[in-house]
Amino acid sequence: MSGTPLLSGVRIIESSLLGPGLISTFFSDLGADVIKVEPPQGDYIRQMTWPIIDGVSLLHLHTHRGKKSVALNLKTEDGKSIYKELVKKADAVVEAMRPGALKKLGLGYEELQKINPKIVFCTLSGYGSSGPYQNMPSHGIAYDTWAGLITPEIDELGFTRIPRDMPNVGINVGPMLGAFALLAGITRARETGVGCQMELAQSDAAAYMDWYRIETWKAYERSEKEVTGNPSDDYERRPPGLAGMWEGVRYQIYESSDGYVLFMASEQAFWKNFCNGVGRSDLFEKWPGSQYADHAKGNIELQHELKAIFKGKSSSEWIQFSEDENTPIAPVYNAKTAPNDPQFKHRLPFYSIEDLGAEQLPLPVKIIGEETATPSKAPTVGENTEEVLADLLGYDTKRIKNLRNDGVFG
Repeated sequence: MSGTPLLSGVRIIESSLLGPGLISTFFSDLGADVIKVEPPQGDYIRQMTWPIIDGVSLLHLHTHRGKKSVALNLKTEDGKSIYKELVKKADAVVEAMRPGALKKLGLGYEELQKINPKIVFCTLSGYGSSGPYQNMPSHGIAYDTWAGLITPEIDELGFTRIPRDMPNVGINVGPMLGAFALLAGITRARETGVGCQMELAQSDAAAYMDWYRIETWKAYERSEKEVTGNPSDDYERRPPGLAGMWEGVRYQIYESSDGYVLFMASEQAFWKNFCNGVGRSDLFEKWPGSQYADHAKGNIELQHELKAIFKGKSSSEWIQFSEDENTPIAPVYNAKTAPNDPQFKHRLPFYSIEDLGAEQLPLPVKIIGEETATPSKAPTVGENTEEVLADLLGYDTKRIKNLRNDGVFG
């Protein structure tokens, strides 16, 4: 059964450049009307990164799926006037580019609020609208290096390299947090009749999502009498986050007969289940460990035992064992192999090439009992200009033709 989309009736006017436009994709995926207003030459996201699919980047096909494109020359008075008319009928404006870009065109928050007091104006940028870095140009990798998420690699020739496997946190989490905040702003504006202006930085988002490590190091600045390690480690302070997992044994990656699995028996009950399940209760009797958070840190003898045990089954057999014996074991994949997993296929079936121009992952939100509609394919530059002006603003054919002849659409 298909229901009314969750965000049906919500309208976003998006002015974006490159990846930050993802902030509005969460809205279009859930049925909001997202109108991307771009210059006549278009957002060059269509040519950025790889792969290029039938002449268009995957970055564009994913980021702007489900949206409409209106091409306007905002340096013309007619272009500005049309933009303001669109804003008058919208819930929010997204400025996903350098802060102040719209203000320079006379379309900043103060001006737009006069037209629509309920408008929520959200700026998503690299380093934010304040601070010493606010005017610096940047790309997505910078936010993760700034936040301390990346360790540079050195190749065999001694050159410093960007790591092959990047988490890409800032450029993805920034838009996600922005969408959350934007929806909160819209919710309040609809209740109070008063909009607001908000801004966030992708660099801030990258740091925020690594709060556990950052806050741990900050806590370790205090006295060891006040801040200790876990009792299972004899209160020794371990490095924060996953760095502290290096010497783990009961919580570690092991090689299976055909790949790798992650073993996570840090609770005593799970550890006991595992030992009984593999017929090695002697391991539990010798190393029962603590009740919680015990990784058997540095126990090389036990690690040799587990290494031999895990080599005895395939990854799929260990996954079945995990369910049968109630002990946590997970498969270890990469971005190429993960989609072949049955759980992945069930939860994240790709949208088709026919629908969106490339196989794309869906928004991982499921409305129980309802079928989520497939978003439309990312638009070409100005693809929906005349449609939006006619349907939303009520422009007749003659007026649209005159605007086109005057170069307002490029």
